[in-house]
Amino acid sequence: MDAFDVITMGRVGVDIYPLQVGVGLADVTTFGKFLGGSATNVAVAAARHGRRTAVITRTGDDPFGRFVHRALGELGVDDRFVTAVAGLPTPVTFCEIFPPDDFPLYFYRQPTAPDLAIAPEELDPAAISAAAVFWATVTGLSQEPSRAAHHAAWAARGRVPLTVLDLDYRPMFWPSENAARTEVRRALRAVTVAVGNLDECAVATGERDPHRAAEALLDAGVELAVVKRGPKGVLGRSRTETVEVTPAKIDVLNGLGAGDGFGGALCHGLLAGWPLDRILRFANAAGAIVASRLECSTAMPTTAEVERFLEVSHA
Repeated sequence: MDAFDVITMGRVGVDIYPLQVGVGLADVTTFGKFLGGSATNVAVAAARHGRRTAVITRTGDDPFGRFVHRALGELGVDDRFVTAVAGLPTPVTFCEIFPPDDFPLYFYRQPTAPDLAIAPEELDPAAISAAAVFWATVTGLSQEPSRAAHHAAWAARGRVPLTVLDLDYRPMFWPSENAARTEVRRALRAVTVAVGNLDECAVATGERDPHRAAEALLDAGVELAVVKRGPKGVLGRSRTETVEVTPAKIDVLNGLGAGDGFGGALCHGLLAGWPLDRILRFANAAGAIVASRLECSTAMPTTAEVERFLEVSHA
């Protein structure tokens, strides 16, 4: 079988999002159910651009786990590396939606999440090595055996190009910021691309200035550092190039999936071999489109939608 274009590894779950905007959870009366989890959303986003994708993750052996498999199939993501963990529930995540910039998240991942039970011996090293892009997230480093599995996956790839670390720092998953920084800095030696927002880059590098943070990521060994600056756009730096992209103009409804939409589009642009400026403009536009929609996974735009958005925004 041909190699996958993109394999992601990390969180999966079910997003239970309110269908009322500007209403706290205590008062919400109706909800929508969607496939969720950052690494899973990135796989969906890449699939929407025609890329052959798979996700490495685990669910509970329960109805929500079965929903995950069905949704992955419907959204074009191969589920062969998604297995069940007996005795653990598939995670659910709630949010509140207060546009334009307040979207509290509530994770239900107790006593632990199945996606943190991925073990090294369950991996397919050949598939991971052969994938054109391998995308993993910092959350997967927060517990064993997932941490060991991530390092086993990176060892299988041998630090080839387009080995991406999504800095995706969620403080509720870690004992401390210092513990996260230690694991992130170790992981940076195994990857070639690092992607994160300013807060995540600060955890990884100790730097909040985007240029200094990007430089620190390059010094740590990556070949491309992408710093998402929110309303100030995106900064990308390699050893030879610095690109700054202005923010896309859009009315924000729910910003929670924007980074994942950005990630899938970034994978697409890297695989296409586009210039860095084009990659970042495309990814930035994809993230903006997702931010204008309610959900995450099913909100991921197609390539044609992103291109139309760019045409209109630059008209």
